[in-house]
Amino acid sequence: MTSDELARMMRANQANWDARTPVHVASRFYGLDQDLDPARWFAPFEWDDLGELTGRDVLHLQCHLGTETLAFARRGARTTGLDFSSASVAAARDIADKAGLEVGYVQANVYDAVDALGERRFDVVYTGKGALCYLPDLDRWADVAARLLRPGGRLYVAEFHPVLSALGPTPAPGEGPELLLRHDYLGGAGPVLRDAAHTYTDGPAVEGATDSYEWAHGMGEVLNALTGAGLTVRSLRETEELPWQRWPHMRRTDSGWWRLPEPRIPLLYGLLATR
Repeated sequence: MTSDELARMMRANQANWDARTPVHVASRFYGLDQDLDPARWFAPFEWDDLGELTGRDVLHLQCHLGTETLAFARRGARTTGLDFSSASVAAARDIADKAGLEVGYVQANVYDAVDALGERRFDVVYTGKGALCYLPDLDRWADVAARLLRPGGRLYVAEFHPVLSALGPTPAPGEGPELLLRHDYLGGAGPVLRDAAHTYTDGPAVEGATDSYEWAHGMGEVLNALTGAGLTVRSLRETEELPWQRWPHMRRTDSGWWRLPEPRIPLLYGLLATR
């Protein structure tokens, strides 16, 4: 695949997220018209892995509306969010202002983050929960993340598990309601074109740019990208819970998140690496 083709796909994704933004801002899924609780998007083990954040410089890559970004500011971090969607960045700034939190937002493609942030370096770089699938090249991404960290800094990836991405929720004719492996777990097969008028939230159809491209990335690919960039993997956690009800038959747990009744399979992982 040529660089021009990849650039075209990334532009399509950027236009798609611009078009998604007003739908997401108004959605019940994000609940921005209610009491804002950014911590609800985090598993308790994430805070254990991240450690004390007061006075730390934290960068949230591919932050979208900044709903998670605000949680770092509330914990006393000097916080920056970066996203390639101009509509998302504008909405994130408005949300932070209304919450009375000081967060700096930068519009840039994650691959251009080093240039966009200049000489700035961070104690923590955070990303995930639906971010890596929009990146065709994880080696390049890991190199960017490593360059943004200060020596001793932490990269934290809290991402949907590739098992989750491989599951298909819609049964074929004659099949039961069980979730089946319908999509690639491993990467390497190239981009998958999604043409969807509705996103993962409630609300009306997206207007205009409905095409987006996604890439599968297995756990081995993620780990090898990080170690190849000179980072040291410190821990890897897998959890059977998600912060929202992905499928109707999921059950709420004591943590307030959701899990499948059976079997116990990983749906999200938290990976800590250091420079």
